[in-house]
Order: sequence, then C-alpha cells, then structure tokens
Amino acid sequence: MPEPTTLQHFIGGKPTAPAAGEYFESTNPATRRPLYRAARGNATDIDRAVTAATAAFEDPRWRDLSQTRRGHLLRRLGDLIAEHAEELARTETLDNGKLLREMRGQLATLPEYYHYYAGLADKIHGDVIPTSDRRVLNYTAREPLGVVGAITPWNSPLTLTSSKLAPALCAGNTVVVKPSEHTSASVLRLAELALEAGFPPGAVNVVTGFGAEAGQPLVDHPGLAKISFTGSTATGSRIASAAAGRFIGSTLELGGKSPNIVFEDADIPNAAMGVVAGIFAAAGQTCIAGSRVLVHRSVHDELLERVTARARAIRIGDPLEETTELGPLAFADQRDKVAGYVDLGREEGARVLTGGRATDGGGLGGWFYEPTILVDVDNSMRVVREEIFGPVLAVLPFDTEEEAVRIANDTEYGLAAGVWTTSLSRAHRMADRLEAGTVWVNTYRAMSPMSPRQGFKTSGVGVEHGTETIKEYTRLKSVWINTGEEPVADPFTMRS
Repeated sequence: MPEPTTLQHFIGGKPTAPAAGEYFESTNPATRRPLYRAARGNATDIDRAVTAATAAFEDPRWRDLSQTRRGHLLRRLGDLIAEHAEELARTETLDNGKLLREMRGQLATLPEYYHYYAGLADKIHGDVIPTSDRRVLNYTAREPLGVVGAITPWNSPLTLTSSKLAPALCAGNTVVVKPSEHTSASVLRLAELALEAGFPPGAVNVVTGFGAEAGQPLVDHPGLAKISFTGSTATGSRIASAAAGRFIGSTLELGGKSPNIVFEDADIPNAAMGVVAGIFAAAGQTCIAGSRVLVHRSVHDELLERVTARARAIRIGDPLEETTELGPLAFADQRDKVAGYVDLGREEGARVLTGGRATDGGGLGGWFYEPTILVDVDNSMRVVREEIFGPVLAVLPFDTEEEAVRIANDTEYGLAAGVWTTSLSRAHRMADRLEAGTVWVNTYRAMSPMSPRQGFKTSGVGVEHGTETIKEYTRLKSVWINTGEEPVADPFTMRS
C-alpha cells in the first residue's frame, strides 16, 4: 500500500462502512508512519456480519452444495492466495513488521492449508453402528455447526486465520472474523479472494476493530455456534467462560513459555541455531517461541557462546530489505511490554548478557528491540515464567535428565518444547515425559496443516490442523431407523 487508504468491513460479500462512521489508524511499525484507516466496528457491525453469515449458511447455494464442490472452492481459494502471494506478503510486513522474506515463506506454504482441506471436504462422514436388533439401522452423520466466530492475532494474521477458516469452511460452516486491530488489511484481502474463488456472499465476513468493541460482541452474539480464538491466555479464559455459559464450543490457542532443551550429547552447532531460530525468528512474537533454554551444564558455556555471538550479529532494520534479520515489534505497547520485562528481570537478579535495549532500527524510528539473552536466572523469576512475546531468551543450566524434565514442566503452559540430543532412546523418553502439545527433536518451529496442534494446561483447548480439527467444526448426529414392518410393540406388554 503506497499511500494511506481507508478500509471498510467486509460483510455479505461487499465492503461495508462502519455503523458508527468511525475509523482507527494503523501504522507501519518499522517507521511509525500511517498505513491506512480501518473501520471501527461495534456490536451493530457484528450483528450485521452474523446476520449475513446466517443467511449464507441457510442459503441453498451453500447449504446444498456437495462436499466435493466445497473442496473445489477451497482449492480455488488456495490457488488465488498463491497468485497474490507477493501482495499479501508485503501487506503483512508493512502491517506487523515481520521480515518480508519470512512472509514470502509463509505465503508460499499457505495455499497448502486450503488444498489440504479441499481434499478432506468429501471425506467427512459418519459410521454405521452395529445394533442388537438387525432390523434397526443406526448410523451417524457429521453436520456443520452454523456461524463460526474467529478472533485472530497480529503476529501471523493470514496463517492463523487460515487455520480456522479453512477447516470451518471445509465442514460447511460460515465465518465471521475479527482480526487484530493492528493487522486488518491482509485478512480483509483474504475475504475478497474467498468471494472471487466462488464462496457465496456472507460465507466469509470480516469486522475490524477493537476487542472490547467488536470482539466481545462477537463472542456474546446469540447467533454464533462456535468461537475460535488465538491470543493470550487471559483473554482466552474470558472467552471460554462466555462460550461455556451459552453452551457453544470454543477452540483456544493460547500462550506459551516453551522450553528448548539441549543435552550434553547434542550437536551443539545445530542446537545453537535451533535456539536462535526458536526465539529470535519473528522477533520472538510467536506463541511457540523457545523462550526458555535449558542446557546441560557440561555444554552450557559452549552453547551460550555460540548463541550470544549469533544474537549480537543479527542485523536489525527495515523488514522489507532482504539483508534484514530482525524487524520491529508490532506496535508501541508491545515494545514497552518487552522492555518492561527486561527491566523486571534485572530487578529480579538476572544478568543481561547481550541486548536489553530499545533501538530505532538504524534511523527508521520504529518499535525495535535488540535480541536479548538473560542469564543467572531460575525458574521462579517472572521473566522465566511469564510469556514476554519478544526477542528475549532466558538460559537455565541443568545437570540431569530428571532435572531438565522437572524444570521444563514447571510452568502453567504446555504449548511446545524442543529437545536436542543424538540419543534415540532419550528423544522418545523426553517426548513422552514433556507436558507439551508439540515436541520437536533436533528441530524447532516445524509445522504442517496435516499435523494436529493442541495446547496443554493453560496453553489452550481443542485441536487445530489435521483431520482432528474437523470435529471442532462439526456436530455428531445419531440416526436410528426401524427397517422392519412389524407393528411397534406395546411398551406395557411383557415380551418373552
């Protein structure tokens, strides 16, 4: 977007002005310059979107569409995303400050989400259940829920929206998305592409705005059949309570404080790069960030030396430049939060080995923060226990495998974990004992739409990705049919 523009909601297949006529400004986090004005949604806008989604769900053009045809539409949407990959990648980089080359990589694989669920669309079916009476046929069917609400974050808007949108549409639902107020543009463009792909008007709706003004009315709307949310654990808890009070389902992908564990037999150069990738890629703004590194004392110094050297060499700057390795944090409050945690760490007794300062990104003036490593920490400190969501790494030594497991699991979170070892038996032991929904061995941040992802403990509820997520977006119906022609027996007459 070369100059600021005005973005409207996308409701019922067309751009729609906000009911209150209000807009808010989004800025480029690398330069703090205005990017666009987006519609400031409220409860009236949400009601319009849910009404449009309900009408689309009940419309025979969608309701009676075959599952195979739904798959064709999903495949076409994936193809359109591939055709517009460069545009979408640049939009997200300008909006949240992620590296353009990283966003190009995400957009190269994003069509796979839609292609995967396109192939799955006509594989959704029930079963025939054996009964004690052969004259009675019992079968099950999976049906779409209705209108699904999706509230998505700012760190990977298209990817995290797609992890909800693709399976929801695959199952036959319609969707209302409330993207983060920090990253509205790419999700609005995705809704336009869905219409272009052939989805009926109202199948995909987007209402932009703030959580209290638009997100909460979406969660509370009586026309909603399910809510899917990615974001903080605190907000997820409130959403879960609201959904449970109305007896609708919720899928929640929440926070993490993931351990990246390096054993004495690990390939140390590989492990060091895995540690760097786990925390400094995406400026640490990812729920699966390996923000706690647990390293065996015998290789502690060697690993720390390698990681520190690479952290100090990371090139900070314009995320649109190919040579940049670390872009800005997404907005001012996020940088202030990260800086506040580092200051807190100092107060708690942590030592800043490298980084620990805000920077302007070489004169760009944006919300940059240096790659930071904290040492002399223990698992009781807030900087080790709480999610920071920035390029801040805490390093803790351990002496035994048992101690590593204890430290790793001593957290309220359970989203992900990494293990670095050349021992196959240890790899399996650790995968079994770590309380995390995803465990990587000798790699980090690998993922696929085919592989289910679930958070343990306060890191979430429900499953995203894979075939299992279809259960999150369907309801199960059991049907009983008496195929016999005998009259129904009198229930008050004893039968021999």
